[in-house]
Amino acid sequence: MFVRDIDLIYTPIPERIARLQEVAYNLWWSWHSEARDLYQQIDPVLWELVYHSPTRFLREVRQDALKAAAADPDYLEQYDAVLAAFDAYMSTEDTWFRRNHPEAEGHMIAYFSAEFGMHESLPIYSGGLGILSGDHVKEASDMALPFVAVGFIYPQGYFRQRLDPSGWQNAEYPKLVFAEAPATPARTADGDEVVVTVELPGRKIYAKVYQIQVGRVRLLLMDTDIHPNSRQDRELSARLYGGDQEMRIAQEMVLGIGGVRALRRLGLAPTVWHMNEGHSAFLTLELARERVQQGEDFHAAMEDIRHHAVFTTHTPVPAGNDAFPVPMIEKFFKDYYPQLGISREEFLNVAHQQQSWGPTFAMTVLAIRTTALRNGVSKLHGYVARGMWNWLYPDTIRDEVPIGHVTNGIHTASWLAAEMRELFDTYVGKDWERNLDDPITWDTVKDIPDAELWAVREKLRRRLIRFARERYNAHLLHNNPNAQPPAVLNDTYFTIGFARRFATYKRATLMFKDVERMRNILMRADRPVQIIFAGKAHPADNPGKHLIQDVYQMAFQHGFQGRVIFVEEYDIAVGRAMVQGVDMWLNTPRRPYEASGTSGQKAALNGVPNASILDGWWPEAYNGKNGWAIGDEREYMSPEEQDWNDAQSLYVLLENEIIPAFYDRDEDGVPHAWLAVAKESIRTCAPQFSMRRMLTDYMNQLYIPAALGSTR
Repeated sequence: MFVRDIDLIYTPIPERIARLQEVAYNLWWSWHSEARDLYQQIDPVLWELVYHSPTRFLREVRQDALKAAAADPDYLEQYDAVLAAFDAYMSTEDTWFRRNHPEAEGHMIAYFSAEFGMHESLPIYSGGLGILSGDHVKEASDMALPFVAVGFIYPQGYFRQRLDPSGWQNAEYPKLVFAEAPATPARTADGDEVVVTVELPGRKIYAKVYQIQVGRVRLLLMDTDIHPNSRQDRELSARLYGGDQEMRIAQEMVLGIGGVRALRRLGLAPTVWHMNEGHSAFLTLELARERVQQGEDFHAAMEDIRHHAVFTTHTPVPAGNDAFPVPMIEKFFKDYYPQLGISREEFLNVAHQQQSWGPTFAMTVLAIRTTALRNGVSKLHGYVARGMWNWLYPDTIRDEVPIGHVTNGIHTASWLAAEMRELFDTYVGKDWERNLDDPITWDTVKDIPDAELWAVREKLRRRLIRFARERYNAHLLHNNPNAQPPAVLNDTYFTIGFARRFATYKRATLMFKDVERMRNILMRADRPVQIIFAGKAHPADNPGKHLIQDVYQMAFQHGFQGRVIFVEEYDIAVGRAMVQGVDMWLNTPRRPYEASGTSGQKAALNGVPNASILDGWWPEAYNGKNGWAIGDEREYMSPEEQDWNDAQSLYVLLENEIIPAFYDRDEDGVPHAWLAVAKESIRTCAPQFSMRRMLTDYMNQLYIPAALGSTR
């Protein structure tokens, strides 16, 4: 029987369904809809009010509702089936890892990331990096990898987006209530709570370690909002990517150095250390410090550590790579580098990067120099990364710079609509999930009857339109309680989705380059079009906020009213609804600044074709039949020229190919040409861009060589 480890006040649960609490404390439920249904069925209204959080639900649900469920034979039948599936999942010995890598038994992978996007009810992520990390952990569980993940719990999360009447983004920071989260204190074998310390200038900072169970995997999250930390240090892990550079370096010291110490306190000895971005790169220095304190030479220790360390870079924009001025590094590390047995100059040279404003200690440089295995997140991004960091290898040509690539993928079960899953079960085969990265398995997608696929796609669009209207109306009423929300969207119109972080290079307003032409595209009476936008700008990114405001205000212009809306508070729930429910996914980054992107992969899985710039993952996916390519794979003389040409390409595609294919129907109203593209999108993208394929590549190319130290 599961025993909770936090003093919680729960509504007493009838013994017959008591394991609802156990399931609530394992995020396995987040990618099994039948498990979530166990809570939703008891009280659908409360389920929405607690934003789909089982732990919050169990605190607030009425006891008579629980008793009614415990007396309902149909409910109990479903409950028993879910618990049987959960137990089988947790106990099976027939796992991907044991079948494919028995030689790696006894090894462990430690995965460090600054954010983890697990579910909308746990807002400790900001966007793509966090969503990828969350999917990475879930698939590691599905494959039963020997895996532990390390990050921060962020009591104030990222931020909640609120748009004022002008469309300007404001940030709110509601505090996460630990009693309502599926987190328990991490404990040693002796039962002691784990608290680690990291030395900062003139003081120590303490971080309490919490544990979230994600299927078979432990996710360890640190929190500095504890006694005896000062008020300033309590705020250190309060917000994702908050504060100034001094707070940022302190955060990254706690993540890298404190993370290693947390694993040690728990008695864990990983043989693979994976840094997802450079935020955690101080961990290699801590590993070296451990060994130097035991009498080893720093350089010899670091050489061995390198061969067990993996670094994934996600950032093709130089400004996105953290670099700290030398005086700040000296301030924070003056008592640390002597413990490494090296001089100040040797320490600074480990991560030296000369910037226009002076010498820096750069986290990406540190990560590259202290790892032997490094990768970008798409084929194109690997090429871009080799160019960015070629200067670290002055005698090496670009193509031989030791940075490879593993193209990102998605956790299929987390993003696939239940109705699409039913189609796959029927026509792809009951065993498709076991072989979901096998392209041959997906060839049977062509056998799905067009009428059945179209019925599902229309159902999902209708669901999205309801969701988007509710969100939009709630936003309007929040700003003006007396407002009469206008009628927006139509659940039969061709619906384009654009949802992502609002950074300037993603060009959210590219489609409005020629406003009149776009208005004509939207307003055709026989082929109407509508667009749903969502996304957040970083709180310090005013240009990104202006893009949101531009889109928001465009929706009120003549010809766009009711056809263009911006959905507030982009999160996993909004993203899931959109990738499942729109008809086409639009992606317009300024090539080559999109490292990979995964939202389009989620859309493709659900039968939503992509129209995208040939950037990130799309050059590897696009085959001429599974979506559309905007623009050309070429360099331009100026950003203005690039924007104009890409916009013209988009207009031509919409007018001549995309919209006609959607509206060309047979006598039964089925668009066969459109569905041919949708099926090809599923067939080609579902296996190739699955997290299963991605982690298989990580295992074969990175984790197994690192575990065995075979990169020497």
